[in-house]
Amino acid sequence: MIIFISLATLAATLLGGFFALRFKDKLHLVLGFSAGAVIGVAFFDLLPEAIELGGPRFETSIVTTVAAFGFVLYMILDRFIVLHTDHDHDGHNHHRGTLSAGSLSFHSFLDGLAIGLAFQVSQAIGMIVAVAVLVHDFSDGINTVNFILKSGGSRARAIRWLIIDALAPVVGVLSTLFFKLPAEYLGLVLATFCGFFLYIGASELLPESHHGHPTKWTTIMTVIGIIVLYIAIRIAG
Repeated sequence: MIIFISLATLAATLLGGFFALRFKDKLHLVLGFSAGAVIGVAFFDLLPEAIELGGPRFETSIVTTVAAFGFVLYMILDRFIVLHTDHDHDGHNHHRGTLSAGSLSFHSFLDGLAIGLAFQVSQAIGMIVAVAVLVHDFSDGINTVNFILKSGGSRARAIRWLIIDALAPVVGVLSTLFFKLPAEYLGLVLATFCGFFLYIGASELLPESHHGHPTKWTTIMTVIGIIVLYIAIRIAG
């Protein structure tokens, strides 16, 4: 099952990238839905499960503090990479495009890690996290292509980075086959990923979905994303 999921993440990233190359005018709706999906997983799945798993050893306040730490850590990594860039004489930021695409690939590796560790908790949790990651990876594929093209890169360069980004979550998933974590520490790991997902949804996907587009339909898509993941999590139990 986990091998199949890892291959699905690869396919979702590639589909997102080629979607970006072909249907640029519909991206804001996809990104709006993606934002709702990853935020829904953070609030309705990762955080409650982290509190439950960490409960025997860690107080709830510690688990929520770790989630906040995850949010801040992801923000620092993201801002650090974005700030250390320059524009060329054409006004294009090739360095930023490469660093942003590389950052997304690292984020995709962490997504794969999240799937593998979630399956260590249970198959139901693993499947819910996998759904959110698949939606997010589709968006990652879109963003990887957009970063390269907006920085003046060629279509061939965008496709090369898309392939790297598509392989990253597969490596992340497969790496978790070689180690196991105690349940209470899995709770802290899930709390960290909760912070990651909250940052991705609130600080990356939502602003990008609203950029240059009316907020009405993107907001509706975000709410739909949250509702869909809430229902899926409740069905999974």
